[in-house]
Amino acid sequence: MYTILIICVIIVIVVLLLAVLTTSKAYQYKHTVDPLENNPYLQNQDINENEDKKSE
Repeated sequence: MYTILIICVIIVIVVLLLAVLTTSKAYQYKHTVDPLENNPYLQNQDINENEDKKSE
C-alpha cells in the first residue's frame, strides 16, 4: 500500500517539475516579428485595395 503511494507521489513530483521547467523555458523564448516591408501578405493586401479603389 505504501509503495504505491510513494510511487504516485514521485510521479506527481516529476510531472510538476517538468511542467514548471517547460513553462519557464517558454517564457524565456524571445519572439521576433518580421518587418512590415518584407511581408508578402501586406503587399498583396495593398494591391487588392488599390484594385478595389480603381473599380469604384
